Amino acid sequence: MAMTDLLKADDIKKAVGAFAAPDSFNHKKFFEMVGLKKKSKEELQKVFHMLDKDRSGFIEEDELKFVLKGFTPDGRDLSDKETKAFLAAGDKDGDGKIGVDEFTTMVAES
Repeated sequence: MAMTDLLKADDIKKAVGAFAAPDSFNHKKFFEMVGLKKKSKEELQKVFHMLDKDRSGFIEEDELKFVLKGFTPDGRDLSDKETKAFLAAGDKDGDGKIGVDEFTTMVAES
């Protein structure tokens, strides 16, 4: 399965392009622009599993750094500052990683 099976390619391109500048990433705006806000919990879970590259059941900090590349190969890497802010926003239980429930909650709260 590819991101374009769940999200429009144009939306992905616009959303990733909007945050092309270093230290510009805002997960709330990104989730809205890419179309995640309109998706069902089941669809969000599919997106989560595509971003969980090592299939651990969690998106760890090193996977968050490459989150934009999870949507399109043209995406840039997040800076350490952006990655830490993204992790802090999603990691509700403080275990240093984002689980599927935390991810769906983070998208819903955006």
